Amino acid sequence: MAASNPTTPLSDIDMDALESALDALPAPLEPLDLSMLDGFLTGVLLQPTPVPDAEWLRHVFDAEGRPLPKGVDPAPIAALARRRHAELNRAIHGRQWFDPWIFELEDEDGDEMDPLATVMPWAAGFALAMEFFPQLMRLEPQKVMEPLAAIYRAFDPDDLEDADELLAAIEELEPPADLGEAVEALVSGALMLADVTRPQSGQPRAGGTRRAGPRPGARAPGQAAPRGPGSGPRKPGPKH
Repeated sequence: MAASNPTTPLSDIDMDALESALDALPAPLEPLDLSMLDGFLTGVLLQPTPVPDAEWLRHVFDAEGRPLPKGVDPAPIAALARRRHAELNRAIHGRQWFDPWIFELEDEDGDEMDPLATVMPWAAGFALAMEFFPQLMRLEPQKVMEPLAAIYRAFDPDDLEDADELLAAIEELEPPADLGEAVEALVSGALMLADVTRPQSGQPRAGGTRRAGPRPGARAPGQAAPRGPGSGPRKPGPKH
């Protein structure tokens, strides 16, 4: 059965099961939605040193990483999250394109929303990973600024604190023409960061110095860090 194989990519049915399981978690837990989860896992995998499963998994169930209440079985969610983690890890290690979990958004009139607003939940999940696992953000800015700008441009500039270099890099970028271009920038940025934090054989690893980009966990518009400002159509962001 595919669900029992930890190397099998998640199907649509698996994604629905994961979403339902996250939705069923009780208050006061605030689980990630699917798009935030995907950005979070990508951020975890781009750290210069591997993050143990136990450290990142707790933020899947609750953005703040609070303990699970008694009676909550973590196994189904953990198994599905680990499979997506493994799938993304294979793509990042092999510098292969991956399809981020981005869901098209519509405004109150039924029109498609701005591409950057649509990828914002994914970027917010990435920022969550940077808050709790900030090793990447401590690398030399010139090594990571360009790909970080491609991801963090989804944020409102007012929500990027102490990030003058990053804001300057974002200002040099042209707005994405459409959602496809915005998504491509996320994947390209992630793979560029992998060249720095996870160099291939024979490629030098970047040294760590001062922090680059926004402070870890830069806030999303209208939300306290580390929660995002919204989500894909499947779910309205972290619960409760």
